[in-house]
This record gives sequence, structure tokens and C-alpha cells, in this order.
Amino acid sequence: MTPPAERRRLPDLRQRSRLAGEAAAAAAEVETALDHPVDPESAAFFDVDNTIMQGASIFHLARGLHRRQFFTTRDILGAAWKQAYFRIVGVEDPEHVAEARNSALAFIAGHTVTELQELGEEIFDEGMAHRIWPGTRALAQLHLDQGQRVWLVTAAPIEIAQIIARRLGLTGAMGTVSEHVDGVYTGRLVGDMLHGPAKAEAIKALAAREGLDLAKCSAYSDSANDLPMLGLVGDPCAINPDAKLRAYAREQGWRVRDYRTGRKAARAGLVASAAAGAVSGAVAAGVAVRRRL
Repeated sequence: MTPPAERRRLPDLRQRSRLAGEAAAAAAEVETALDHPVDPESAAFFDVDNTIMQGASIFHLARGLHRRQFFTTRDILGAAWKQAYFRIVGVEDPEHVAEARNSALAFIAGHTVTELQELGEEIFDEGMAHRIWPGTRALAQLHLDQGQRVWLVTAAPIEIAQIIARRLGLTGAMGTVSEHVDGVYTGRLVGDMLHGPAKAEAIKALAAREGLDLAKCSAYSDSANDLPMLGLVGDPCAINPDAKLRAYAREQGWRVRDYRTGRKAARAGLVASAAAGAVSGAVAAGVAVRRRL
């Protein structure tokens, strides 16, 4: 039985997810849209971290921002232990996530959207471009070649998501939307981070706007956290899946693609790298709390 306190939280969590999804869809600008798509009712939706890109895009962005003194190491120490806990234990308690998110977002308050966009372009070239999975990139291109639109859907900030989409020649992107006034970040999110159910809300909002038939659409992700998104479409596919998603995909008869090598070594290294990356993970939270490794 759900405890009373948790029952009270559920409507608020659903509302934040819905608001985050609607904000992401509204902010999704078409980068290189097909003027006359051959298949206007179909589209493909790709998660980014470990699906399109090796590792977490927000980690690479945060490392680049830290090097450029966008924020300091001292700024992130308060959030470091929470990030280490999330990575090692894998627990995402809503109250703890919200607390980490709110404290971390104070780091970007006062910075401008233009500043983040300009730095994001540089950081993509130096730390992200070479991490794109060729196999997943080929799948995205296949959809484009078939006259379908292709969108990224990620918990990373919308600003970096749009850069990745544009550099890969995709239609556009939806990501976590940070509030800004007159082009300056306030340090608050619009709704919540684009994670889990919020991704599904974003896709539904975009589908309504663009006239998509979700039964004719495809979705790709590595994480069981994205089951709400994968379950929306008629053609879900697990890419480099975690154990839970792999088992579920096999049970449902979904396509599975794995472009990794040395999977056992990679899994064994997660715990060790989690502690070493705690501070960097907290830096990443300064832009938006990413969903997981």
C-alpha cells in the first residue's frame, strides 16, 4: 500500500513531468527539418546518453564548462555526495533528486543562454563528436533516408541537445528546459528534468503538434528508465541496453542492438568510476541532473 505522504507526492510529480514534457516540446526548434517529409506521420525518437553517444553528454558538457570556469569546484562539493549516492546505489528518491536539482541549478543562475550555447558548440567539438556511436548514427540516418523526421529526447539541457541534433543533421531535439528571463538563467527548471515519464509527455506533446501517429513511430534507448517513452511507439528498440531493459525487450520481442565491446569490463568499472566521477557528476547537475549512467 502506498504511504499517505507518497500518495500526496504523486500528483505533483506527474504535474512536473507533464510540464517538463510540454516545455521540452515547445522549445524544440526544427534544425534541419524535411520541408516535405515522405512519411509525415512517422518519426524516430532517440535517447542520447549511451544510445547516440558513449557516456553521458551532460558529463562531457559539465567537464568542459568547469575547465572554462563556468562554475568552480567549490560550487559543486555540496552536491557531490548525492551524485555519488545516485550512481553507486542507483536510487532516485524524488525528494533527494529535487533537492540536488534545486541546489545544483543555483550554479547557472546569472549566466546567459547565449554563453551556454557558445560554449556548448566548442565542447561538442572537443569532447562529444568522437563519442557518437556509428551504429546508432546509421539507424538515425536510415529514418531520415526513408523520409521520416528524427528527434533527440534527453535529460540533458535543451541547449546542448539542439547542438547535437544540428551537428548530426537530425530534425531537432527535446531536452530539459531551464528557466531564463531576458536571456539570463534564474537557476530553476521549467517543470522538472526531462527524465522517465517526462520524456513520454514530451513526445505526446510533439506528436500532437506535428501530426504524428505514434503507432507508426520508432524509439531508441539504452535504459529501463525510458520504458514510458519506448512503450508509446509502435516500433521500440533497445540500444546498448541495461540488464532490466534487455530482459524486458526480449520478453516483448523488441529489437535489440548492442554496439559496445568489453561489456563485462565496462560494468565492473561502473562502481569504481562512480566514486571518482562524483565531483564531475555534481558539476553536471549544475546544468541539469542527468538520469543515470
